[in-house]
Formats: sequence, structure tokens, C-alpha cells
Amino acid sequence: LRMLQVKLIVTGDDFGYCPRRNQGIVDCFLAGAISNVSLLVNGSAAADAAKLARRHNIPIGLHANLSEGSPVCEVLKTNSSLLNQDGFFHGKMGFRTALSKGLLNMSEVKQELKAQVELFHELTGHLPPHMDGHQHVHVLPEVRHVFAEVLEEYGIKYTRVPIEPGLHNCDWIPPSLMEFYLGVEEDSFNTVDVFTKHGIRWPDMYIGLSTMGRNMSVSSIRSAIDSAVLQLTARAPQSSTGTIELMVHPGYPSVPPVGGCGEGPDDFSQSWERLHELQTLIKPELQSHYKSRNIQLCSFKDL
Repeated sequence: LRMLQVKLIVTGDDFGYCPRRNQGIVDCFLAGAISNVSLLVNGSAAADAAKLARRHNIPIGLHANLSEGSPVCEVLKTNSSLLNQDGFFHGKMGFRTALSKGLLNMSEVKQELKAQVELFHELTGHLPPHMDGHQHVHVLPEVRHVFAEVLEEYGIKYTRVPIEPGLHNCDWIPPSLMEFYLGVEEDSFNTVDVFTKHGIRWPDMYIGLSTMGRNMSVSSIRSAIDSAVLQLTARAPQSSTGTIELMVHPGYPSVPPVGGCGEGPDDFSQSWERLHELQTLIKPELQSHYKSRNIQLCSFKDL
């Protein structure tokens, strides 16, 4: 049996969130533990993040954000359907509620997504090779169409479709979170045709929901990867290569009031869980697992 050659993109999300997140992500990259980052252009340390990416030659894409903090498009900062009464985005669940009630103006969604691509270009000097959604907003109904149009307009080839093999068997995930994940999964299934129609691509497999924060361990990452490799092999037995994206959130905990996307840092960012991810990802036994499984870390531009 020929062993599948796996290209693994380990993406550190939320680059630009705060200086301590940036430092943690850079440390992870320099340790060879992540191979790609996703930038929040409305993050309080986004400009610094872009400089660090350039200095260390870190492959960087766009983490489009419609749910946390403030918009980057000037016109939408004051009076827009994307804002709550406090003048900030509606939040992870608030965005979904507003959307389901038909309260969000899709042309404003498109305007903001384009403004974020433009700002990314301004900060980094290039367009993002990949673009995904903070808190998975990019696979939501209606949003998915606008998101796909923006990617096609800018010629951005790659995105993320968060359908994780083996997710249903992860009995350590609390029911409320599992409900959210299964919603993300269902939205993702319904997005596949839309992204395909617009010529957008994504890795063969996605993992990262079952391994977030406190649930990350060398063994949880290993079993998520093994589960993905099994599915890859079953799906295309003739194929000799496959690609997987592992979404991670390493960093040193944010210390308020510094950080965030306009409102200060959230609980997850201030928690020990970010540091726990960082410490797990740099463990040598994880690196040796990759070698034993013929897994090569890469970024989207290597696909």
C-alpha cells in the first residue's frame, strides 16, 4: 500500500488581534508548528502583524470579519445594518440572528468584504492567496454568495469549508458548542455548490473544530489527522496526494484593554487556552508524527 503524501496547511487564525497573539503566532511559525496565517485586518495589531509576516516570510491570507469589533469601511462605521446599537458588529451569534431575521443588507456585506480585501492589500502589498471567515460567517446563507463573488472579483483562489470528518464522534465537545459546530457543518455543505460555481477551491479536508483550545492535545490532533487521511484514502483510492487544513488559534493570552477588533479582547483571547494551543503545537512528538505519516507542512501558495 503506497502511503498517501499529505500536504498539511496549519493556519494560525486571528493574526493581528493583539501584540501577544502576534508574538505567539510568530513563535509558532518559527518553531515550524504552523505554516500559514489568517489576518484580521480590523484587529488592533493588524499593521504590526503584516510587518511581522513580511519580516519572517510568513504566508498570509485574510480572515474576513463581519462579526467582531468594527468595520473597516468608512461609510459603514456609522449607519449600517452590520452594526448593533453600540456601533459594533453583532457578534458571533448576534450576526446569525440578524441574518436569519433578514436584517442584514447584503450589499453592505459585500462593501465591507471588499474594503477588507483592499486594506489587506494595503497592509501586505499583495492580495490574499486565501480568504476565510472569522467565526465561519463566510458559509452562512446569503453571505456565501456575496463572499464567493468577492473572491472571484479579486481572483482569490482558495477558501476554507469547515466540514470536519469524525466531528460527530467527539463526545468531549459540550452540547451547546456541538450544536454550533453542526450548524457550521450544515451551512458548509450548502456552500459547496456556490463556491464551486465561482471556481473557488479549498483543501480536500478540514480539521480544527474538535481540537480547539482546551480540547487540543497531541492525541486529538493525531486522531483528527488520521481520521481525515482515512477519509481521503477512501474517497480517492487512486490518488497519491491529499491536502488538509488544520485551523489553530495559538497565542499568548491578551491582556485588556489591549487587543480585539475595536471592543477590546474577548474571553477566549484572554484565556489560558490560546497558550495551551501554542504549547501543544510546538511539541516535538507532533512534528515526528507528521514525519511518520508522510505529512508535509505547506501554505496555500504551495498547492
